[in-house]
Amino acid sequence: MALNTDKNLKLYYSIKEVAQMFGLNESTLRYWEKEFKTLHPKTVGTSNVRQYTEKDIEQIRVIHNLVKVRGFKISAARNMLNSNRTGVDKTAEVIGKLTAIRDELVAMKRLVEGIY
Repeated sequence: MALNTDKNLKLYYSIKEVAQMFGLNESTLRYWEKEFKTLHPKTVGTSNVRQYTEKDIEQIRVIHNLVKVRGFKISAARNMLNSNRTGVDKTAEVIGKLTAIRDELVAMKRLVEGIY
Protein backbone atom coordinates (compact mmCIF):
# COMPACT_ATOMS: atom_id res chain seq x y z
CA MET A 1 0.00 0.00 0.00
CA ALA A 2 1.47 3.35 -1.05
CA LEU A 3 1.78 6.27 1.32
CA ASN A 4 -0.67 9.05 0.56
CA THR A 5 1.32 12.27 0.18
CA ASP A 6 -1.72 14.53 -0.25
CA LYS A 7 -1.52 16.78 2.81
CA ASN A 8 -4.98 18.27 2.11
CA LEU A 9 -6.67 14.89 2.48
CA LYS A 10 -8.66 14.76 5.66
CA LEU A 11 -10.37 11.59 6.83
CA TYR A 12 -12.76 13.18 9.33
CA TYR A 13 -14.35 16.59 9.77
CA SER A 14 -15.86 18.01 12.94
CA ILE A 15 -19.49 19.06 13.16
CA LYS A 16 -18.34 22.69 13.30
CA GLU A 17 -16.36 22.35 10.06
CA VAL A 18 -19.26 20.67 8.27
CA ALA A 19 -21.76 23.24 9.53
CA GLN A 20 -19.53 26.03 8.19
CA MET A 21 -19.22 24.30 4.79
CA PHE A 22 -22.98 24.55 4.32
CA GLY A 23 -23.75 27.69 6.32
CA LEU A 24 -25.81 25.70 8.82
CA ASN A 25 -26.08 25.53 12.58
CA GLU A 26 -24.61 22.50 14.29
CA SER A 27 -28.06 21.80 15.74
CA THR A 28 -29.45 21.52 12.20
CA LEU A 29 -26.95 18.75 11.42
CA ARG A 30 -27.85 16.92 14.63
CA TYR A 31 -31.55 17.24 13.75
CA TRP A 32 -30.95 15.90 10.24
CA GLU A 33 -29.20 12.86 11.76
CA LYS A 34 -32.44 12.03 13.57
CA GLU A 35 -34.62 12.62 10.51
CA PHE A 36 -32.48 10.94 7.84
CA LYS A 37 -31.39 7.46 8.89
CA THR A 38 -28.80 7.30 6.11
CA LEU A 39 -26.85 10.10 7.78
CA HIS A 40 -24.88 8.65 10.64
CA PRO A 41 -21.41 10.10 11.33
CA LYS A 42 -18.96 8.21 13.46
CA THR A 43 -19.02 9.18 17.14
CA VAL A 44 -16.06 8.80 19.45
CA GLY A 45 -15.40 9.25 23.14
CA THR A 46 -17.76 9.45 26.04
CA SER A 47 -19.09 12.79 24.83
CA ASN A 48 -19.98 11.32 21.40
CA VAL A 49 -17.90 13.73 19.33
CA ARG A 50 -19.06 13.46 15.72
CA GLN A 51 -16.59 12.73 12.94
CA TYR A 52 -17.91 13.23 9.41
CA THR A 53 -16.40 11.41 6.43
CA GLU A 54 -16.53 12.53 2.80
CA LYS A 55 -19.44 10.12 2.33
CA ASP A 56 -21.34 11.80 5.20
CA ILE A 57 -20.62 15.22 3.70
CA GLU A 58 -21.96 14.08 0.33
CA GLN A 59 -25.12 12.87 2.07
CA ILE A 60 -25.46 16.27 3.76
CA ARG A 61 -24.92 17.98 0.41
CA VAL A 62 -27.90 16.06 -1.03
CA ILE A 63 -30.10 16.81 2.00
CA HIS A 64 -29.05 20.47 1.94
CA ASN A 65 -29.97 20.67 -1.74
CA LEU A 66 -33.42 19.24 -1.11
CA VAL A 67 -34.26 21.12 2.07
CA LYS A 68 -32.45 24.45 1.86
CA VAL A 69 -31.97 25.01 -1.88
CA ARG A 70 -35.12 23.46 -3.33
CA GLY A 71 -37.35 24.13 -0.30
CA PHE A 72 -38.65 20.63 0.39
CA LYS A 73 -40.07 19.87 3.81
CA ILE A 74 -38.15 17.25 5.81
CA SER A 75 -40.75 14.54 5.21
CA ALA A 76 -40.86 15.24 1.46
CA ALA A 77 -37.07 15.19 1.26
CA ARG A 78 -36.98 11.89 3.15
CA ASN A 79 -39.59 10.40 0.79
CA MET A 80 -37.66 11.68 -2.23
CA LEU A 81 -34.45 10.06 -0.97
CA ASN A 82 -36.24 6.77 -0.29
CA SER A 83 -38.03 6.60 -3.63
CA ASN A 84 -35.53 8.05 -6.09
CA ARG A 85 -32.07 8.11 -4.56
CA THR A 86 -30.19 7.98 -7.89
CA GLY A 87 -32.15 10.87 -9.38
CA VAL A 88 -31.69 12.98 -6.26
CA ASP A 89 -27.94 12.32 -6.24
CA LYS A 90 -27.61 13.27 -9.92
CA THR A 91 -29.64 16.45 -9.42
CA ALA A 92 -27.47 17.49 -6.47
CA GLU A 93 -24.34 16.82 -8.52
CA VAL A 94 -25.60 18.90 -11.45
CA ILE A 95 -26.62 21.77 -9.18
CA GLY A 96 -23.19 21.70 -7.54
CA LYS A 97 -21.45 21.90 -10.91
CA LEU A 98 -23.73 24.69 -12.13
CA THR A 99 -23.14 26.66 -8.94
CA ALA A 100 -19.37 26.32 -9.40
CA ILE A 101 -19.66 27.49 -13.01
CA ARG A 102 -21.80 30.46 -11.96
CA ASP A 103 -19.28 31.45 -9.30
CA GLU A 104 -16.48 31.25 -11.84
CA LEU A 105 -18.43 33.38 -14.32
CA VAL A 106 -19.17 35.99 -11.65
CA ALA A 107 -15.47 36.16 -10.80
CA MET A 108 -14.59 36.57 -14.49
CA LYS A 109 -17.19 39.32 -14.85
CA ARG A 110 -15.66 41.18 -11.91
CA LEU A 111 -12.23 40.92 -13.53
CA VAL A 112 -13.54 42.23 -16.85
CA GLU A 113 -15.39 45.07 -15.15
CA GLY A 114 -12.22 45.99 -13.29
CA ILE A 115 -10.32 46.32 -16.58
CA TYR A 116 -12.78 48.81 -18.10
